[in-house]
Amino acid sequence: MKTGFDANKYIEEQSKYILERVNDKNSERLYLEFGGKLVHDKHAMRVLPGFDENAKIKLLQKLKEQAEIIICIFAGDITTNKTRQDFGITYDLEVLRLIDTFRNYDLTINSVVITRYEDQPSVNMFINKLNRRGIKTYRHHFTKGYPTDVDTIVSDDGYGANPYIEVTKPLVVVTGPGGGSGKLATCLSQLYHDYRRGMKVRYAKFETFPIWNLPLKHPVNVAYEAATADLKDVNMIDSFHLDAYGQMAVNYNRDL
Repeated sequence: MKTGFDANKYIEEQSKYILERVNDKNSERLYLEFGGKLVHDKHAMRVLPGFDENAKIKLLQKLKEQAEIIICIFAGDITTNKTRQDFGITYDLEVLRLIDTFRNYDLTINSVVITRYEDQPSVNMFINKLNRRGIKTYRHHFTKGYPTDVDTIVSDDGYGANPYIEVTKPLVVVTGPGGGSGKLATCLSQLYHDYRRGMKVRYAKFETFPIWNLPLKHPVNVAYEAATADLKDVNMIDSFHLDAYGQMAVNYNRDL
């Protein structure tokens, strides 16, 4: 029987490329945003038969000495009881489940960041629950000027208005219970603060699909496009990456 997808090879290859960036002498830290589900990624399993739904968490377990995790959750998702459809649990309960899962894999949890915080009573109750469990929390408000007033966004009134998340390890993984959790804004806020502190740091986004260095019409990337037809996702050559590095890379329309 042929193996359609080698999960161990996937972990080996991904960890090698992540470590290359972590060990880059021109940077002191890598903020790595994880797109999609970090654990129990059933969507990825549907796209690629043979994919291990926990491949990404096993990958991080290999890097646990270098890594710590920040979990982001949008305050509005707590107040509206937004639900993760595949498990039928609300996003706040999903954060607690993620914390337990990360601890089972012996991974370091730095904190939980409440994004676009507006002093809602239900959100404050959730923060208190996290604090009782010994989880450090941060409150990030809506970024002034976002998304068009760049001079304000990249200033002490924009990203600088957020409290700095005290991190110590060279790899900072930023994840959340679902899309719109504020992961990118949290990373950019950290980049701003680190820059002001005289540190050279990097940001990258880990997308499960499409796979950036496989051809546009490779069967794996075509499978991803088919699986997300309802979202109108279309694979494309990343013109920004090509312009910056002179290198062909595959991305999808929403990220472009």
